[in-house]
Amino acid sequence: MSALTNEMRDLIRAEFPKYPNLQAVVLPALHIVHDRQRCVSLDAVREIAELLELQPAEVHDTMTFYGFFRESDNPLGKRRVWVCRSLSCALRGGEDLLEQLTQRLNCVPGKTSADGRFSLEFGECLGVCEGAPCMLVDDVCHSNLDADQAVQVLEKLESGSSSPGGTKNESAIR
Repeated sequence: MSALTNEMRDLIRAEFPKYPNLQAVVLPALHIVHDRQRCVSLDAVREIAELLELQPAEVHDTMTFYGFFRESDNPLGKRRVWVCRSLSCALRGGEDLLEQLTQRLNCVPGKTSADGRFSLEFGECLGVCEGAPCMLVDDVCHSNLDADQAVQVLEKLESGSSSPGGTKNESAIR
């Protein structure tokens, strides 16, 4: 059985004309697979390599260089929560925010909650220093948070509310 669907293969092939060579398509290919499967299996790495006429090690090296991609033994939950650990965020309570979310989700950064709903990560910088501390949930940045507000964002998402509300500024990032 193939690790890549025909749709994923077509999307990867559609990237070919955008880049000077097939090796440059590795990163977009990994994103295509990761976005759809919430992880990248070793079989998917092999199939991407075959499609791009590369060695699997070349694709795997790219995948493991970035902390963004998850392997199949540690897939992402339904939502990905990144907490910024930059100096700006740390000075304004980012470590407390991360600790509170770790307790709330009962999982450590780099892992997924037992119910599979949230994967907790930390980023060295989310680029929103003026809104420190901040966290990124999927593609939405929540800034000027305290630990209680961060938990409220997750609770609103758990209850199905698409707008977490509160006093923070939100902006789409991607």
